[in-house]
Amino acid sequence: MKSQLRHERTFSFEFFPPKSEEGAAKLRETWTRLARLEPRFFSVTYGAGGSTQARTLETVLDIHQHSGIAAAPHLSCIDSTAEQMRSILKTYMDNGLRHIVALRGDLPSGMREPGEFRYANELVEFIRRETGDHFTLEVAAYPECHPQAPSAFKDLENFKRKVEAGADSAITQYFYSADAYFRFVDDCERMGIHIPIVPGIMPITNYKQLARFSDACGAEIPRWIRKRLEAYGDDLDAIRAFGEEVVSRMCDQLLHEGSPGLHFYTMNQAGPVSAIWKNLGLTPQPE
Repeated sequence: MKSQLRHERTFSFEFFPPKSEEGAAKLRETWTRLARLEPRFFSVTYGAGGSTQARTLETVLDIHQHSGIAAAPHLSCIDSTAEQMRSILKTYMDNGLRHIVALRGDLPSGMREPGEFRYANELVEFIRRETGDHFTLEVAAYPECHPQAPSAFKDLENFKRKVEAGADSAITQYFYSADAYFRFVDDCERMGIHIPIVPGIMPITNYKQLARFSDACGAEIPRWIRKRLEAYGDDLDAIRAFGEEVVSRMCDQLLHEGSPGLHFYTMNQAGPVSAIWKNLGLTPQPE
């Protein structure tokens, strides 16, 4: 963890593009509240093959123009061509954006080949070749191993390729074991990887939804947490209170032991993130 201590501590929040005007209004309320916490950036997800491209751009530009916070659109390899990527990058540059989260993305059911870009390192390399150092590039990291990786070592090798292609920093898949994160960072340092690796944090508000997400993406929910959440049944208040306590304690450990900040998967909600932020005693405080 020594190399992580040298990096400036940063905080960021992730949203997904709303599907309706009502959703857009609610998201605007969310990022308006979270902007008061002065994060480094807000990121906005991007569907496979550009399926949410227009909504991602619309959301990113709204944030960029009105929040006072830098906006970072996600870009996915899936079903994308070099010409499409070139056009998207030009649009982002023309609108003054300087931050991108570059991902491979998940293959939709039935799709065997991702498209012209097979892996995230190829996308990172392309962005660097096309735009030089214009963009700060974030990539994904998997402390508990990518679910499709043949081994933890192969997963580390894949991560190193993204770094060598030009990534500036990384955001992890969410997890609920700080030990998994610290071990991953130590393994990265032994492989000569020294970019900031920011923990991805998922607040716990709905156990059934979280279990479904976790099974799909390979994020481990420790057995003791699962059993407690299962015991609460449909008592959402108890689930949220327990989740807030568990996640706040983990975030406190991460920060005290040297992680270079936190990246929150907000699910377009300000409340759970604001509660964790307040528990951590971070400044400025949410209103």
